[in-house]
Amino acid sequence: MMNKIHNMDCIEGMKQMDFKADLLLTDPPYGIGESNEKNLSRGTLAKPKDYGHYEWDKEIPSTEYFKLIMEKSYNQVIFGGNYFLDHLGATSCFIVWDKDNGDNDFADCELAWTSFKSAVRRFKWRWNGMLQEKSIKEPRYHPTQKPLALAIWIIENYSKPGDIIMDTHAGSGTFCLAAKLKGRQFIGFEKEEKYVKIANERLKQDNMNKWIS
Repeated sequence: MMNKIHNMDCIEGMKQMDFKADLLLTDPPYGIGESNEKNLSRGTLAKPKDYGHYEWDKEIPSTEYFKLIMEKSYNQVIFGGNYFLDHLGATSCFIVWDKDNGDNDFADCELAWTSFKSAVRRFKWRWNGMLQEKSIKEPRYHPTQKPLALAIWIIENYSKPGDIIMDTHAGSGTFCLAAKLKGRQFIGFEKEEKYVKIANERLKQDNMNKWIS
């Protein structure tokens, strides 16, 4: 199962795992009703990208999901964790991604809940349509895709070489790609076949320095 993104439901995938990941790094649905139509109505500095119709953000993952991720990983970094506190509990270490968005109604920051006992940490990286941190633009394939630089920063600070990184909602594969680039093993799950294909193509690339350095 290792070093692959599997086209399957993550609950079924985790049930097949006979090992634990060192770090769960994932971005599950927040249950806030995000949609492409809502996304396209936003933004004053950059035109939002049209990702086509999607409805997978109607509700948060199930209680079974949260039980399994704790059973199948030693530590966790979960984006949107502020929406899942009933399942995750309190933490001293939120990761704050400062998106430097400018004048629009998108959130200025995103929060990632972590299982670590350290203090809150902040990572600043602009990510508003074509307005990105660097002059060379990182291609965006998925409506909730995170910057590769953010994924690498988390992996460098919260795991060590050789660790197993798991992403239960892999999307276009950014977290798995970052794991590969930083010498970690990885396992990912993604239900939508089109994104699994995109992720696998990205995993074949070996020169990402232009987007992260």
